Amino acid sequence: MLVNDVLVMILAGGEGKRLYPLTRDRAKPAVPFGGRYRIIDFVINNFVNSGFYKIKILTQYKSDSLNKHITRGWVLSPFLNQFVDLVPAQMRTDGAWYKGTADAIYQNLNQIDDENAKYVCVFGGDHVYKMDVTQMLKYHKKRKADLTISAIPVPVSLAHEYGIIEVDEDWRLTGFVEKPQHKPKTIPGRDDYCLASMGNYIFNSSNLKKELISDSKVQDSKHDFGKNIIPNMLENGSRVYVYDFSKNEFAGMTKSEAGYWRDVGTVDAYWQANMDLLSYLPELNLYSESWPLRTFNYNYPPAKFIWEEGDRVGTATNSMVSEGCIISGGSISRCVLSPKVRINSFTNVVDSILMENVNIGRHCEIRKAIIDKNVDIPAYAKIGVCREEDEARGFYVSEGGVTVVPKGAKL
Repeated sequence: MLVNDVLVMILAGGEGKRLYPLTRDRAKPAVPFGGRYRIIDFVINNFVNSGFYKIKILTQYKSDSLNKHITRGWVLSPFLNQFVDLVPAQMRTDGAWYKGTADAIYQNLNQIDDENAKYVCVFGGDHVYKMDVTQMLKYHKKRKADLTISAIPVPVSLAHEYGIIEVDEDWRLTGFVEKPQHKPKTIPGRDDYCLASMGNYIFNSSNLKKELISDSKVQDSKHDFGKNIIPNMLENGSRVYVYDFSKNEFAGMTKSEAGYWRDVGTVDAYWQANMDLLSYLPELNLYSESWPLRTFNYNYPPAKFIWEEGDRVGTATNSMVSEGCIISGGSISRCVLSPKVRINSFTNVVDSILMENVNIGRHCEIRKAIIDKNVDIPAYAKIGVCREEDEARGFYVSEGGVTVVPKGAKL
């Protein structure tokens, strides 16, 4: 299905402070995921697979690696008016950077006018999921909505971690509570679940422009969709409906993938989402031909596993190994390896994520660690074995015990 009257605007300028130090040198949407991907690849693939080919990516914070990834990996056909365009903060209004999610769109209203879009999809660029967006758009049109918000059911016990949406029997928005400390309003007919906002919106362009212009004139506004735009639309009687993401279906969907959505906003959540990929029947299947996951293709040779001499054996079990990797007489188990990783002899790596161009020396022991790009681990090093030693070396260790070695670290 080709969608011509919709402009997609992906918000990709976030700092991702809770994911530090992985976001020390890059925006959160540019953080590698699943070996060969970047987090932003998932939302772009969702739109391209759904037939949306007019895509603007709004960037701001440390966007260099994100810019390179999009420019090199996401080239559509300009002859057919198809594009994935980067839109850096241009300070078009008062010479300021984006002040909030709503202000980011407000400063780029010219993009909507230039494309003469009837509908505007405003989606975040920092979540991992699959979604056929055409189903949400059909729902939006059927409801004759001014705004449709995508939400996912979550247990009431987890409500304090999300912005919670309240709806009536017709799934029309009635309220919004940010990270409630007390039991929020539950889904009609489901007392044990409430609705968490995914930060994904479909607007009628005329309503969106009107609301953004009005909000821009309010000096004490946070210029944020969740804090200002949506409450204002609720107050002025706009038709705001909620789309149940758990009912979304996409081509090739497996039973385990139904309703899968992850906010990989913390080191522990990011590590767990990567580990989930290694299951026999993962909740997120990267291998589906019906719903392909595209990204920038590296021109590296195949992965290689060498040596079989006594204890010197190159092996990988329950792991994902990208192109250009060499497992040279060492072993890995439950690991995700980005391209050009080398594991040297007599080394053992378990439950870890190794990013591009990481070299692990001989006789090392690595456990439950994330090692960012361009790190050379010397022989006999131990990481993730003793929390106190890791912290003494200046490494971040999460609440869940994940040790992070930052990009380019010198050991």
